[in-house]
Amino acid sequence: MLSTLRTIVQEVNSARDLQEALSIIVSRVQKAMNTEVCSVYLLDPATNRYVLMATEGLYRKAVGRVSLGYSEGLVGLVGSREEPINLEDAPSHPRYRYFPETGEERFRSFLGVPIIHHRRLMGVLVVQQRESSRSFNEGEEAFMVTISAQLSGVIAHSEATGAIGGLSLTGEEAHDIGFDGVPGAPGVAIGTGVTVYPAADLDLVPEKTTDDIEHELDLFQCAVSAVRGDIERVAARLASQLRPQEQALFDVYLRMLSDEALPDEVNGKIREGNWAQGSLKQVVQQYVRNFEMMDDHYLQERAVDVRDLGRRLLSHLQEGEQASLEYPERTVLVSEEITPAMLGEVPKGQLVGLVSVKGSSHSHVAILARAMGIPTVMGLVDIPVNQLDGKELVVDGFEGQIFASPSADLRAYYQVICDEENELIRGLEALRDLPCETTDHHRVSMLVNTGLMTDVLRSLTHGAEGIGLYRTEVPFMIKDRFPSEQEQREYYREQLEAFAPNPVTMRTLDIGGDKCLTYFPIQEENPFLGWRGIRVTLDHPEIFQLQVRAMMKASEGLNNLQIMLPMISNISEVEESLHLIYRVYHEVRKDGYNIHMPKVGVLIEVPAAVYQIRELADRVDFLSVGTNDLTQYLLAVDRNNPRVAPLYHSYHPAVLQALVRIAQDAHAVGKPVGVCGELAGDPGGAVLLMAMGYDSLSMNAASLPKVKSVIRSVSLEWATNLLADILLLDSPHVIKSCVDLALRNAGFGRYMRPGKSTGKTLAEVASASA
Repeated sequence: MLSTLRTIVQEVNSARDLQEALSIIVSRVQKAMNTEVCSVYLLDPATNRYVLMATEGLYRKAVGRVSLGYSEGLVGLVGSREEPINLEDAPSHPRYRYFPETGEERFRSFLGVPIIHHRRLMGVLVVQQRESSRSFNEGEEAFMVTISAQLSGVIAHSEATGAIGGLSLTGEEAHDIGFDGVPGAPGVAIGTGVTVYPAADLDLVPEKTTDDIEHELDLFQCAVSAVRGDIERVAARLASQLRPQEQALFDVYLRMLSDEALPDEVNGKIREGNWAQGSLKQVVQQYVRNFEMMDDHYLQERAVDVRDLGRRLLSHLQEGEQASLEYPERTVLVSEEITPAMLGEVPKGQLVGLVSVKGSSHSHVAILARAMGIPTVMGLVDIPVNQLDGKELVVDGFEGQIFASPSADLRAYYQVICDEENELIRGLEALRDLPCETTDHHRVSMLVNTGLMTDVLRSLTHGAEGIGLYRTEVPFMIKDRFPSEQEQREYYREQLEAFAPNPVTMRTLDIGGDKCLTYFPIQEENPFLGWRGIRVTLDHPEIFQLQVRAMMKASEGLNNLQIMLPMISNISEVEESLHLIYRVYHEVRKDGYNIHMPKVGVLIEVPAAVYQIRELADRVDFLSVGTNDLTQYLLAVDRNNPRVAPLYHSYHPAVLQALVRIAQDAHAVGKPVGVCGELAGDPGGAVLLMAMGYDSLSMNAASLPKVKSVIRSVSLEWATNLLADILLLDSPHVIKSCVDLALRNAGFGRYMRPGKSTGKTLAEVASASA
């Protein structure tokens, strides 16, 4: 059964579309189960009805025509219970529903299992048998459950592919079908999708047609010639080192590249109107499927050779292709995984939205997107990104949704939201130079998180009072080697000068987890609990001391530098860090630099640190809380994993209780404490943090005007009462709803979701804030 299961999964994974995938499923499962009927019913989200989508054993004319209500028949019973139903005599069951057009009156035994993907009921897989005496045994039932679980993701992916093309399950034209991810950065964008994919990855090559067939044929022929030449040169160079049977591998590659072999089939696809890269992908994947399905182990392994050859050809085809990529005036960048480098490729002013299959709202790309004010949706795990290239897209960063090829009505609806958001931003510009002070005169420092110089420019125009977190890893990540002391010094001086005399808090190098350096790879099974942050730099004091030296030299004449230590979990780490920092300070002073000893603080982001606040505060000048990692570690939820994204919640009672304790313990020993996590940039979160007693809030620049507007319009007493009320609640979702309701009633509904607000008008809010 394991071998059968593997074969079926491989076949279905390689299907071109949903119908082919379903046809493979019913055919192979029927054979594997040795039964007369296998059928797949999918739940159509448009009608909330089950549609017979594929069958082996029932009348084919019923496919696409037979449908059942959500709770109708045995299929509906399986779906509503979300568990298998195994019957020897199905027609005698009170929920049995007979459809004459299927011809199923001949079959009595019934076994149905639900198809569920990420908690979403997608359909039901059914097998039936003529003899009433046969009952499907436990092993067969377990096999059906296993195959359903294995294939649910493939079915979801194929269904999404069809929906993006504007087709419903039944093949009818569909409109305004949205896809759900998680919000990455707030806002709404309307633009044209541009798919960017890693080099030489066949699976991610988008499907495109071409009008210039001769050009594509020439491109492919050049690639074949280049790869053939590469292989011949390598074979010649290694000829004296290899035995004849090993040398034969190169001959196999060259035979596959002969005109009558793989190139002939690719040329045929190109002549049908497909571009060269897509044609290569189709042919190579078909070769791979054929080899992997063979029983002979040696032949199965040849799939690896074909895949490698395909990558080599694709690499030559892609040379210069990404560099010459054309970006529309309103570009929505789409990728399996968005990287900072991809953002930099889009011409200035043309990037309006981001869509990423991987990542969540708390991944670093999402944080960067919020800093840049670009609406973003992350974690769209079932979306085939290659289908979004060239499509008009709506990106709803508030709700975490995208819509492909929207109707005129939907486009108009979202355009209104865009206009409201722009109006709101203009209305808040008057707050830039006003202090962040409540109506009863409680003052909170408003700081920003930065990493790039563009962050600084945006921060200054939004009225930031300093930098609460400068991510020093950014200069390291954009290099292909460790930056020199002079290079680091120049980066740090830019930040320090821009905000002088206000404080600039620089976090020492924080790599590991989801922040990797290509030239300093860290390979771990569990990177977030591994070698990261201060653990790396204390193990490499040469990196730590060089960085601190660059910071101190950059601060000469400004003296607004503050140093913050990340990922602290032990007192000994602080003491060792301070020892190195003081050593560098005295060395720099000895070299003739007239600097002051910078304040040193600790970033509280590990649960162990929550219970050592007093001891930590005795050794440093200030404390700051990184709510992103603290939430991740308290809840044991990887914040970059979209599968568990709903479990990550900054309003979780455990997180709020920890934040209350941190503020109380820090103030008990007379040390200032701030927050530099994303919770500070959420208007509701900022109000709660202020009520807890935090002295400063640091956030991305785009969030600063909204947070300042809210704080200037409420009293500390009002915020304290709200905090007292929500600390009695035990559900993060209820807490978030209560905070949102309180802000809506105070007139700030627009800050949570433009277009759906109640309360004061925009003019009233802006006027009251100013």
